[in-house]
Amino acid sequence: MKVVITAVGPDNRGLADPIVHCVTGLGANIAEIQMYDHDAESVFSMLTRIELDPSRYEELRQAMAEVSQNTKLSIRTWTPPAGKRRPRLAICVTYRPEPALALLRAIRDGRVKADAQLMIGNREACRGLAEQFEVPWFNIAKGTGRASGTPSGKPDGAPDDEQMIALCDEHEIDYIILARYMRVLPAASCWKYAGGRIINLHHGLLPSFPGMQPYHEAHAARMLTYGATCHFIVPELDAGCQIIYQSTFMVPPSTPRDEIIRRGQQDNEPHCLVEGVRRVVDGEVDLHFNRVVARKT
Repeated sequence: MKVVITAVGPDNRGLADPIVHCVTGLGANIAEIQMYDHDAESVFSMLTRIELDPSRYEELRQAMAEVSQNTKLSIRTWTPPAGKRRPRLAICVTYRPEPALALLRAIRDGRVKADAQLMIGNREACRGLAEQFEVPWFNIAKGTGRASGTPSGKPDGAPDDEQMIALCDEHEIDYIILARYMRVLPAASCWKYAGGRIINLHHGLLPSFPGMQPYHEAHAARMLTYGATCHFIVPELDAGCQIIYQSTFMVPPSTPRDEIIRRGQQDNEPHCLVEGVRRVVDGEVDLHFNRVVARKT
């Protein structure tokens, strides 16, 4: 069986050794190791992908719990569903409901063979959507008003990233889906769910238009082709290498920018997210050393 082990915590010497010794001692084959030191934050991060005899998986989990206790690392072990069970999704949203709605409909209709375990938002805009599909809703925005530094006294939407991870751990989430979730995940969160477990919808074509306003930038460049990108989030961004699926549409010259944005948001972005998630949960693609590859059949 394939297992992904992630470890994040205070930087120190000798943190990788007990993990490597443990998995090799259990007879595992190491397929991938990535490590990173966040020097400015004194944070150590590590991803280990292994192949292990299924009969030894519980031994591995117990051993990793001991390593976590001894090293103070936050360690997670995860095995991809790979057709053995339905993947569990956490759908994260901010304002726009269309991509999440399309994904929830695809799950309901059997086109995406997964379960929406919860919806997470840093705004209240999509609460009604969660209630409509009877999916548990959690608003992870931090304090409101002046306490969070907004002169108007209104919530600023700053998310509690640790709460997001805690919710995903509690609900045993396989994949975090960022369905136009308009906040950047911190590196620590990305490492904790590294290994192809965070899927993002970007409302522009990567790598050409990576910014916050890709429609505006593409329109300013007088483009006639627009699109969206569904891609894996990795801790160390390497734009363009983690693309799962892209969908495009063309417009006639002189099409107003607002019309382009409307078409993109209502039609193209939802389709792009659904197809990207489907490819992942159906096991058609893998993330290997931060590159998306077709899974071997």
